[in-house]
Amino acid sequence: MIIAYGVANLLQSIAATRTTVHHTFDPGLLLKLAGHRAYLVGLGCQIIGFVLAFLARRDLPLFLVQASVAAGLGVTAVLGVVLLKWRLPLAEIALITVLFGGITALIMSARPAPARPLPLAGVIALGVAVLVIGFLGFFAVRLHGPPGSVALGSLAGIAFSAAAVAARPLASMHTAAEFLAHPLLYLLIIHSIVGQLLLGLAMQRGSTTAAVAAMDAAGAVPAAIVGLLLLGDRIWPGREWLATLGFVVTLLAVIGLTRFAEPQHHHETAPVRKRVPPPQANYVPLKVASERSQN
Repeated sequence: MIIAYGVANLLQSIAATRTTVHHTFDPGLLLKLAGHRAYLVGLGCQIIGFVLAFLARRDLPLFLVQASVAAGLGVTAVLGVVLLKWRLPLAEIALITVLFGGITALIMSARPAPARPLPLAGVIALGVAVLVIGFLGFFAVRLHGPPGSVALGSLAGIAFSAAAVAARPLASMHTAAEFLAHPLLYLLIIHSIVGQLLLGLAMQRGSTTAAVAAMDAAGAVPAAIVGLLLLGDRIWPGREWLATLGFVVTLLAVIGLTRFAEPQHHHETAPVRKRVPPPQANYVPLKVASERSQN
């Protein structure tokens, strides 16, 4: 699962930076990205990671699963440095390390437990969340550079977090009919599509590590809270302080990436064509032509 998500992030980043930058919340970006083989292969890897994560959510709390998904960032960074010659500044490396420290604290504090059904109010909240995320994305897409990567990546993380919340009870269903008829399935699909669009927009801003780190952090924290409050997730007794520390460290690392993360890709821009005036050889001013006709 970790490797699948790491490879998916890298391949989707390559495709996103080869596509014209979108400055509007346009779903058409997904169609353009689908025209790149790298994106399709990356999407396939992401689907594999999603299926493995879905199966893990049946018995494991969202703490553990979301933290494991976030670990894919390390795979992405290593592959980017080795294959694409990315240059990660020391500040960014340090912040990624701190981010992993916060996620590790979440892992250590989580206690496995079976999922409880999500209350109707929770299902409605997931539906409202789609509208809120789309509204915020409409404005966040106007940001450029690392701040845009972090803002859009964070919104993508919240969308994927909502999808994870929907997936936890779904994974515990026993029959296909119950699974297909449940509204959580369709909320999961909608949130996943919105998250995919936001992630593509975030990666177009140039900083893959900032986008993915923000996505992972924003996706881990809300899912963990909802899991604890509504889905039966548990913290090991005596480790509540560790969970709190993990939340704080993770959020601080994301804020730091907003300032220190640097673009790893540059979009190619088409050369500006100079306007060539029309040939003047046969051009005769109207006044001169009139004088010639009188003579």
